[in-house]
Amino acid sequence: MKEKVILAYSGGLDTTAIIPWLKENYDYDVVCCCIDVGQGNELDGLEERAKYSGAEKLYILNVVDEFVDDYAVPCIKAGAVYENKYLLGTSMARPLIAKKLVEIAKKEDAVAICHGATGKGNDQVRFELGIKALAPELKIIAPWRCNDTWKMKSREDEIAYCKDHGIDLPFDASHSYSRDRNLWHISHEGLELEDPAKAPNYDHLLVLGVSPEKAPDEGETLSIQFEQGAPVALNGKKMKASDILKELNKLGGKHGIGIVDIVENRVVGMKSRGVYETPGGTILMEAHTQLEELILDRDTLAYKKGIGDKFADVVYEGKWFTPLREALQAFVESTQKYVTGEVKLKLYKGNIIKQGTTSPYSLYNESIASFTTGDLYDHHDAEGFINLFGLSLKVRAMMLNNQNKDNK
Repeated sequence: MKEKVILAYSGGLDTTAIIPWLKENYDYDVVCCCIDVGQGNELDGLEERAKYSGAEKLYILNVVDEFVDDYAVPCIKAGAVYENKYLLGTSMARPLIAKKLVEIAKKEDAVAICHGATGKGNDQVRFELGIKALAPELKIIAPWRCNDTWKMKSREDEIAYCKDHGIDLPFDASHSYSRDRNLWHISHEGLELEDPAKAPNYDHLLVLGVSPEKAPDEGETLSIQFEQGAPVALNGKKMKASDILKELNKLGGKHGIGIVDIVENRVVGMKSRGVYETPGGTILMEAHTQLEELILDRDTLAYKKGIGDKFADVVYEGKWFTPLREALQAFVESTQKYVTGEVKLKLYKGNIIKQGTTSPYSLYNESIASFTTGDLYDHHDAEGFINLFGLSLKVRAMMLNNQNKDNK
């Protein structure tokens, strides 16, 4: 019997070409594995295509709920945003995909896992760190780094290779954006985006929604309920988190929410430019932030900002299965105990506008915050506080005055 390799399979041209390449260069039986994290109709026809291309078997694993509950929601709670803009759509999905690839590899008694990530991108790092953390005994094959055997440099080369191996598939050599999609977002790279001086062609680029200019002239109000930091209801209707995200994707896309154009720093050292559509995720992040600002005390909120930034770095770099991520998430979870309440928002032409936030654990006290004097606050108390708070400034100023006098 031949040894087996598990191929992270999307059904696209790259992974289709990899199937005959693996059989030719490694003499493996190829078991394809597609992890469904919300790619939608991109998965149509995969089984027939995989077997037609030479695969022995295809697994399609629906892990949408696990993706949202165990990967996206922790990022929401952490407020994890990479370089102030990127909501980690691709990054947060990769560790789960790696985890499932390892599970199938063990089930099939495979000796290796193969992925189609290029040698310039972040995904090779994320996939391989996940595999190494969960199954260090498995061999990892990355065709794009196999210079001696992977001779294909373009879509034309891959199509020709497939035809030479009797695989005639409905792919053409026309250039298009490079995209990655899941329930959280869709990313776009390539074409005019490779030149930071050029504006994105939103008429051809956008998939999940419209540009703010083309959004409706009337805004739309909604409410989101959270319990201990996790979204649990939309407009008063209890729903699982994945269904809330699906609905918010529709609403957000309709109103031009969550379109980000960013030049980011990749793990491998280069800068890259991409456009991300994250309509539902952007709404959830903003709603969660608004709820936290009502509930968390000043010191915790400030410290958590740094934790969220570090959490984003860890996820972006593919270090999900590490003690550091576990420790950071433990801190975040401890801050979410009272992050429960309702956030109302209006969506209007790319904007998310506050419409009111309520929580049984709100630290906002109207009797204190009001300009009128309440029982808990006396204006005169501020004088002593300011004297102590500014004491070091006053002492320093006195010292400088004395120095100036002596110099005269």
